[in-house]
Amino acid sequence: NSTATSSSNFAPVDEIGGSIEILQIEGEIPKDFPEGSNPLFGALHSTVSVFGESSEIWVEGEGMLHALYFTKTGSASSWSVSYDNRYVQSETLKIEQDRQKPCFLPAIEGDSAAIIVAYILNYLRFGKVNKNITNTNVFEHAGRVYAVAESHQPQEICIQNLETGNTWDIGGEWDRPFTAHPKVAPGSGELVIFGSDAKKPFLVVGVVSDDGTKLKHKVDLKLNRSTLCHDIGVTLKYNIIIDIPLTIDIGRLTTGGQLIEFEKEGYARIGIMPRYGDAESVMWFDVEPFCMFHLINCFEEGDEVVVQGLRSADSVIPGPRLNKQEILPERSELKKDGKAMKQGINEKLFSRLFEWRLNLKTKTVSGEYLTGTECSLEFPMINNHYTGVRHSYGYAQIVDSLTRSASSSEKVLPKYGGFAKLCLEERENTEVHIIDTQKFEGAPVAKITLPQRVPYGFHGTFVHNNIHGHV
Repeated sequence: NSTATSSSNFAPVDEIGGSIEILQIEGEIPKDFPEGSNPLFGALHSTVSVFGESSEIWVEGEGMLHALYFTKTGSASSWSVSYDNRYVQSETLKIEQDRQKPCFLPAIEGDSAAIIVAYILNYLRFGKVNKNITNTNVFEHAGRVYAVAESHQPQEICIQNLETGNTWDIGGEWDRPFTAHPKVAPGSGELVIFGSDAKKPFLVVGVVSDDGTKLKHKVDLKLNRSTLCHDIGVTLKYNIIIDIPLTIDIGRLTTGGQLIEFEKEGYARIGIMPRYGDAESVMWFDVEPFCMFHLINCFEEGDEVVVQGLRSADSVIPGPRLNKQEILPERSELKKDGKAMKQGINEKLFSRLFEWRLNLKTKTVSGEYLTGTECSLEFPMINNHYTGVRHSYGYAQIVDSLTRSASSSEKVLPKYGGFAKLCLEERENTEVHIIDTQKFEGAPVAKITLPQRVPYGFHGTFVHNNIHGHV
């Protein structure tokens, strides 16, 4: 075994042990102004054995919540700001905390035989093939807040002190993985969810009541393969299903005396499913194969359903490999004169805004890029009041996907009086910028310096509560 430590702003940080009031604020927080992966024992663990190599990748690591509290003070004309952080206390994190060492063999990137063996050994030792990292997103439904990663069910979080509560299985009705990106259906307030898995059923879609107490609908879409389905879309009447292939090299592997053939199933399609439909009700549209992690929005327009997302030709997230060829060239080959090269295979990794128009009447599909190749975009967001209906503006960060690094954690959260919150990284301490989204090119309205660095993370959210105001 060997361990490599993540560097730069991917490196983990410690819990601070309680809320800290922030006094370093430049500018003024508007009167009407209404979280990431953090490996417990370093990062990028790897194994080497007779079966080959396996390793973690940068998206792994236990979930750590980072909360910024805005509380009205005095005559409610000013704000008090404080910061806190805490690990999500998942079942597997507690196992490693008790043993004070990494326990689960890495099983995401590497040689297929080594990954299969890691799955088996993890399951035999702990009853799970991999850790419950709970590090991808934070969402709110029916007044409750949950932290989630799509390999496990969400865990409820007490927003006042970031304590971890119970696993949310919707009254025992949801017994499988849970998407990191559930969507609130416009009009009804119901929560549309799904769970993808490496075994049948490969993709199950559900609808949760607006009060969060009941699973009103659950259906197996009867896919014949495991799919890279990270996000789901909603419109007024439909659920939008993205069925795209996992990135697996074509090759052959002998294990346990049996010959296994792996193929990259190259087809991709987008499904339009009535809110309470079944597998037979989905209208599938074949599209050119692509990779996409995040939708921006979906909406109905006449006979068409419009789907907007950040599309790339290939994925920077590796998987099992059957040979020693890396998906990405060496980092030195990606830079020239300090700038990322955008030619040849490298450009396939750029995520660009793409729009599909799916005509329900003619059953035809058209599509086009809405942004060029000058930069790669990721972690998009819109004002969530427009989820599922036509919107005017979207927000995203510029990501250098070629070097597997990001310019900032995704914290662009447009809401309330035209203001947004934006975290900027690559500093000794993290700055939080409050930006007027009506004057996006202007200087920040306020800059808040946190008492410690926040590593590159994933998603964030605003939550309003009666005790702390906005988080």
